[in-house]
Amino acid sequence: KAMHRTPEVLDCWFDSGSMPFAQHHYPFENKELFEQTFPADFICEGIDQTRGWFYSLLAIGTLVFGKSPYSNCTALGLINDKFGRKMSKSLGNGVDPFEILNRDGADALRWYFYYNANPGTSLNFNEDSLVELERKFMGTLWNSYAFFILYAEIDNFDPTKYNLYDCKLSLLDKWLLSEFNSLVKFVTTSLDKFDMLSSSRKITDFVDNLSNWYIRRSRERFWASGEGEDKIAAFKTLYTVLSGLTKLIAPFVPFISEKIYQNLVRSVEKNAPVSVHLCDWPTADEKLIDEKLNEGMEEVLEVVALGRSVRNTSGAKQRQPLASVKLCFAGKSSLNKELVDLIRGELNVLRVEEICDPYEFVSYSLKPNLPVLGPKYGKLIGAIRNELASADANRVVKSVKAGEPYVISVGGEKISLTEADLFIEIMNKAGFASESNGAVTVIIDTTLTRELVEMGNVREIVSKIQNLRKDSGFEVTDHINLAFSGDDSLIDVAMRNAKNIEKETLAKIDNKSSFEFKTQVEIDGKTLVITIEKE
Repeated sequence: KAMHRTPEVLDCWFDSGSMPFAQHHYPFENKELFEQTFPADFICEGIDQTRGWFYSLLAIGTLVFGKSPYSNCTALGLINDKFGRKMSKSLGNGVDPFEILNRDGADALRWYFYYNANPGTSLNFNEDSLVELERKFMGTLWNSYAFFILYAEIDNFDPTKYNLYDCKLSLLDKWLLSEFNSLVKFVTTSLDKFDMLSSSRKITDFVDNLSNWYIRRSRERFWASGEGEDKIAAFKTLYTVLSGLTKLIAPFVPFISEKIYQNLVRSVEKNAPVSVHLCDWPTADEKLIDEKLNEGMEEVLEVVALGRSVRNTSGAKQRQPLASVKLCFAGKSSLNKELVDLIRGELNVLRVEEICDPYEFVSYSLKPNLPVLGPKYGKLIGAIRNELASADANRVVKSVKAGEPYVISVGGEKISLTEADLFIEIMNKAGFASESNGAVTVIIDTTLTRELVEMGNVREIVSKIQNLRKDSGFEVTDHINLAFSGDDSLIDVAMRNAKNIEKETLAKIDNKSSFEFKTQVEIDGKTLVITIEKE
């Protein structure tokens, strides 16, 4: 028997627009419930639902109720393969989500989507990038949490016994608390605008600074013996930030946040909500936000990044102290003495000096910036290059960096050159190494004196002892007996610096004995043998 289409059947998506009231069987019942939930705060679906669900909701809602049934609409873009091709069976380029979930977890996959694109933007999915981001964010977060747990258990630290406002906070503590509360404000504002991309990137940067700056620069405070004010402040600060951060990231990564919350917070705060997902959303403590400190520390991190690069390119060993670093800022500096002390410790230099003019320590080489000048001056480029080669490069750079064009005459034509017109290369003078990012120039004195070399030798010895302690299975709080043998000159170096070595390694030196665990250090072709045992 022939089939006939019923003429009154609508598009099958059209009745989806009745969802807001049909789900409650309104207007036949549940009037109060419907009015509480209509219009919706937001709806979210794939961008392919624009013609279907988004439109049918809007059309029926407007027709029946005279207003939109949703206040905000968030569309999700399509997921392509890493080459930008739509995933399809015919191409065989689809990715099984369950393989990713089983290998990397749901949190890692969620964070990958947040971090890489705005919701409505299509995304080229790359498994390698997901693994790298998982390491960068979730691995770093977990290591920060694990660091706190390790030392809190060693010291039986109970964060509920202390009030943060009564603690004697260090500069780093104040900065971390300021940055965290600024982060809370930023993420709250961003999520109110459905901006997951900016939120996730800001959180990732914060976690990186938490681990690779705050914790790394504060480690010795946690290692200190006893229960001094500084140690308590470090513990309480890190606990406050980690517990608050766990609540902040809970909507993004629900599983790792719950895991950390249960062991970090619930284990000590008996009246805390049973789940991180039942906690109130964090609110920023304005009293702890110090914008000037945040700006100053950002300057410190820029200097440190350049300084590390300079040390690496100059060939200076990481543990070798250097005499000085000189800083030349393009604008006004926000550094105070405490911030300068951080730079000195991080770059392993004895002095930090701020200078107004870098030209005593560096010189410059000038060439025309061809992509900029080529289209404008064509055949004159050769003559411009010759003029720049014979010019006083330091004077030219000083002029253009101050915003004053450098004027040359080529072929009877006057040409004004700005900083953007020039390719400026720094030429280091003997005994110095430098690098600049435009905002600040960092110059390191690379000359090594006998005293500096000895300080570097001591740092190498201490590092070897600490590694031997770890390899021998000792706890960080274990005191040890220590002995040196081998090259006499290296033994002399160790003994001249015995007090420092004993303090750094929780050791007592006894060169008349030879102990159970052994290692050796090679310095300038000389060998020092180190033996240790538990005290």
